[in-house]
Amino acid sequence: MSVPPHQTHDRVRIQGQQLQTLIEALRLHGYQVMGPKVAEGAIIYDELTSAAELPVGWTDEQKGGSYRLVKRNDGAAFGYALGPHSWKKFLHPAVLRMWKANREGNGFEIPPETQEVPKLAFLGVRACELQAIAIQDKVLTQGAFRDPTYSSRRENVFIVAVNCTQPGGTCFCESMGTGPEVTFGFDLALTEISVDGRHDFLVEAGTARGTELLREVPHEEASAKEIKTASDIVSQAAQHMGRQLNTHEIKELLYRNLEHPRWDEVAERCLNCANCTMVCPTCFCTTVEDVTDLAGTEAERWRKWDSCFTTDFSYIHGGSVRASRKSRYRQWLTHKLATWIDQFGSSGCVGCGRCITWCPVAIDLTEEVLAIRQAGSTDSAALSSKEEQ
Repeated sequence: MSVPPHQTHDRVRIQGQQLQTLIEALRLHGYQVMGPKVAEGAIIYDELTSAAELPVGWTDEQKGGSYRLVKRNDGAAFGYALGPHSWKKFLHPAVLRMWKANREGNGFEIPPETQEVPKLAFLGVRACELQAIAIQDKVLTQGAFRDPTYSSRRENVFIVAVNCTQPGGTCFCESMGTGPEVTFGFDLALTEISVDGRHDFLVEAGTARGTELLREVPHEEASAKEIKTASDIVSQAAQHMGRQLNTHEIKELLYRNLEHPRWDEVAERCLNCANCTMVCPTCFCTTVEDVTDLAGTEAERWRKWDSCFTTDFSYIHGGSVRASRKSRYRQWLTHKLATWIDQFGSSGCVGCGRCITWCPVAIDLTEEVLAIRQAGSTDSAALSSKEEQ
């Protein structure tokens, strides 16, 4: 599935209270609006029926192994970085029944599996998340094996993106070239501006249906000053990333260091809890489970999210291919940053930082790559010195 083309239009301004009008317009068009709200001590993605449910006045403080909500001193609706959820929960469900079989006489009947395809509008999608969706589009819809569930859900999505104005402490999207500015893959893109006691949004339509929906929301033409203010806000966000990752020849770097001692060091800390893969917006690994009732009259096959951090994931006859924690962490990181490029033509990491925030022991992939890179530089310098002598 190709990403909808970005058709640049003049930007307009809507007042903050018009977010409610936007949500109502989407609902009138038959969309279930999914967006950010505060629940369970975090900002999660769930169904919205009103703009009042948005995390107005809240932000998040994130660092390795730490996430907490704190109050803002303004009424920003999108003044946070990212929570534990990603949009793949709606496109690539964590649990999905693939088929059901019923006993009929001496055999079984497998009726067609009918799945209701929801018509969804995503409100508040960040630039790094748009890149993550584009990556999953390539993996799940454009390869030799097309995922019908993902494809049908993806075709029904309306995307209202939001330019990031406040990166989190673990964000490094600027290093990955995936943010913080929204540049593609959206129907509408918002930039939130809270200055001089005013609360407005600059809006850009990226598709024809975005332009059509925008007609239903009261708006005015944005001034040159407002456009510059919005641009400056996003530029400042790019300069205040919580992390950085040097991606220069990163694939070759990791391929050269598959036996680097750093893998042993990180394995001593890793809990193999799989948190990093569960919160990652691009991970797509699954397993299947077959279940039957006690009477033996019904059987079902369910698909569930899985992780390369589990021993069962690489199990074949005779045991697990990756039995050690070292091999499992190395598999995950090198796949994200190296072999993914060979498979799919891009990095599998979008720099959202969720894997760092939600790791219980604060393992930071940017630190791991830096340690390997610096060790390589030290080794090269020592070798050069020895050769000169």
